Amino acid sequence: MTLRLGYGTNGLTDLRLDDALGLLADLGYDGVGLTLDHMHLDPLAPDLAERTRRVARRLSGLGLGVTVETGARYVLDPRRKHGPSLLDPDPEARAARTGLLVRAVEVAAGLGAHAVHCFSGVTPPDTSTDTAWQRLTGALTPVLDAAAREGVPLAIEPEPGHLLGTLAGFHHLRTLLGDPQPLGLTLDIGHCQCLEPEPPADCVKEAAPWLRHVQIEDMRRGVHEHLPFGDGEIDFPPVLEALAATGYAGLTVVELPRHSHAGPELARASIDFLRRAAPGVTGGDAPC
Repeated sequence: MTLRLGYGTNGLTDLRLDDALGLLADLGYDGVGLTLDHMHLDPLAPDLAERTRRVARRLSGLGLGVTVETGARYVLDPRRKHGPSLLDPDPEARAARTGLLVRAVEVAAGLGAHAVHCFSGVTPPDTSTDTAWQRLTGALTPVLDAAAREGVPLAIEPEPGHLLGTLAGFHHLRTLLGDPQPLGLTLDIGHCQCLEPEPPADCVKEAAPWLRHVQIEDMRRGVHEHLPFGDGEIDFPPVLEALAATGYAGLTVVELPRHSHAGPELARASIDFLRRAAPGVTGGDAPC
């Protein structure tokens, strides 16, 4: 099994989307993690359906696969990072986030994406854990209905500091929701290094049945900072080999959202690093 490598557009925000996609194709990436945001396929601007069709044609022409990501920082509220969340105390605010995710599922279907990524959000102050989980399950139910209708899995990501912050939290959500078929997992390899009790390669093996999307970068234990490969502590060959052994067929997307200033250089360095780290499972040489 050969891994399919991608790069996240949240690390290429200084490039126009057409230019970013062309760059990734030229470097030999198999796909892209497309964050819906004002600079790249704005989900709230007019003519979304037509713009989605144009991007779909561009992806097809370049031979790129795609995952839709929904981690844009200020797409709903220009004053609150990632706000409102699925845990917001205001039902209308939660509904706005739910609506954005439903729209993301529809965009993903139009693009032929293999999954839609999301995360829970941070538990608001003065909110009990039980209440937070109730809000999350209620807010996600329409999104899961849309995912089932469109045939696109919803891949929720354990995010450090969020209500759903670990693999254990993902399994708790599955249980609360009755293990719905459209619900899968986004596994961020750096987050495993940051806070999971087991090494990242073991996390991959544990998560294998639910993997629908993978993000990858370097990281240090206990520090939630996405780092270029080689700047952290992860031993990547066992991780990549474990991923390949699962039979996971989606994209493994490099996630460097705070490095857009050096995006083209890091996109090149990242694919070179991953190919060297596990040459048997990460494709061939870069194109001439």
